[in-house]
Amino acid sequence: MHFGPLIAMLVAGIGLAFVFGALAHRLRVSPLVGYLLAGVVVGPFTPGFVADQQLANELAEIGVILLMFGVGLHFSLKDLLSVKAIAVPGAVVQIAVATAMGMGLGWVLGWTPMAGLVFGLALSVASTVVLLRALHERRLMETERGRIAVGWLIVEDLAMVLALVVIPAVAGALKGGDGAAGPFGLGLAGVLLVTLGKVAAFVAVMLIAGRRVIPWLLHWVAHTGSRELFRLAVLAIALGVAFGAAALFGVSFALGAFFAGMILNESPLSQRAAEETLPLRDAFAVLFFVSVGMLFDPSILVRAPLALAATLAIILAGKSLAALLIVRAFGRSPGTALTIAASLAQIGEFSFILAGLGVGMGILPTIGQDLILAGAILSILVNPLLFTLLFRIVPVEEVVASPSAAPETEAPALALEPTRLTNHTVLVGYGRVGSVIGAGLKECGVPFLVIEDRAAPLQAARTDGAEVLFGNAADPQVLEAANLAAAQRLIVVIPDAFEAGQVVEQARAANPALEILARAHSDAGAEHLQECGATGTVMSEQVIAHALLRLVRGEATA
Repeated sequence: MHFGPLIAMLVAGIGLAFVFGALAHRLRVSPLVGYLLAGVVVGPFTPGFVADQQLANELAEIGVILLMFGVGLHFSLKDLLSVKAIAVPGAVVQIAVATAMGMGLGWVLGWTPMAGLVFGLALSVASTVVLLRALHERRLMETERGRIAVGWLIVEDLAMVLALVVIPAVAGALKGGDGAAGPFGLGLAGVLLVTLGKVAAFVAVMLIAGRRVIPWLLHWVAHTGSRELFRLAVLAIALGVAFGAAALFGVSFALGAFFAGMILNESPLSQRAAEETLPLRDAFAVLFFVSVGMLFDPSILVRAPLALAATLAIILAGKSLAALLIVRAFGRSPGTALTIAASLAQIGEFSFILAGLGVGMGILPTIGQDLILAGAILSILVNPLLFTLLFRIVPVEEVVASPSAAPETEAPALALEPTRLTNHTVLVGYGRVGSVIGAGLKECGVPFLVIEDRAAPLQAARTDGAEVLFGNAADPQVLEAANLAAAQRLIVVIPDAFEAGQVVEQARAANPALEILARAHSDAGAEHLQECGATGTVMSEQVIAHALLRLVRGEATA
């Protein structure tokens, strides 16, 4: 059977991305490293199969659109405003410092100032995926330092979105030619004026018309009751707005997709939109990283070791030191400063987009792109080690004591000390279902311990009188601290069936006589949990059905 280059590209790219991504996960590094290495394997600089670069680039464009749509969809102006006093000036100064260092290295290497500018900007911005993953894994998202890091990242992303719009205009004006005089005979100033005017026009259209049309359209589709149509509507909005922004206003796909997500974020249906499109966004994001890896020439490791070392020094030391000094200058604690510095000690998605733009426009030399890609791969590899070192220097496992606490008031670290409870109930999850169960256990006088990895539910459990453990229940160390060997029962109410199965399986191995009750959402989920060792499962739909039948019988006998 004949197959074209598209199928070969998809099979090789996704297949190898899975293999290398799983290997990276096993080695406790970011799967992004695996995706990039998969691209290197199918790229033109390594022997064996070579994927179609043109097709890879087109798939990467879709990946960029969906990636930026996801960034906009999770953009929280509220979170940014809560830490704006430090995140906005801090990120701007840090970007300026890192860009200046990158331009300095470019000058040493004999590049043009414009090439140095693109190179410096690419080194100044951290990876959204890597940073959020690092904060989540270390349970820092709900802390003050975590919110500062996220706000800092948002400012960086906004600055790079603007750079993607301005750089092509500036580069075109500097190259000269028929349009060298620029609009209105103002040269570079005229080009910038027109470009920013187009951006302003696009933003105005999105804020005036988009804020009305997009939520209305999603609301109408949601009322059709068709999940398929809803998913298609979200994708059509993301791709359509991105394409329209480029075709009608001359701005980048990235900016269009970002604004589409940001407008959609204001809709009550934004959470559902994010969930419905997540698989496709993840798939094309993987293809984006694979396509980036295809551009990487591994020989840069021996061709320019000193330039690569200098690039890594800027990423790991230069901009991190700048961030640390900035945060300390704002009077924040050493722990907060070190956390921000470690979070920013890597580069990722925007760096790749800027490098591709620079090479595509003839601004950045190919070696610059190689240095950026090598710096990204190596910095993402080293980043977990920096967090490990940070944990040894300062306690960073923390929970904010209360919403009204002062910004610098941080609760003490929550060490995983084994509980002294025996013959107790361990409750995994304290959301809407878990809190009701907790109230019932308290009323019955049953001692219970709650395992949660979110700050607000954990604080609610503590208020309700439960002993608490802060962490992921699937972590063997967390389960060991819950003293399952001496517990009477385990109740698992988290909605993720896969994670719940891991908890149940480990608990059964720790205590074969333990009574394990678990929540399921489907027959397949219930069967999976029972195979993992659950004593009994409860499915939401069945409970609702029996409750409704009891009401019917009550009405019939009334």
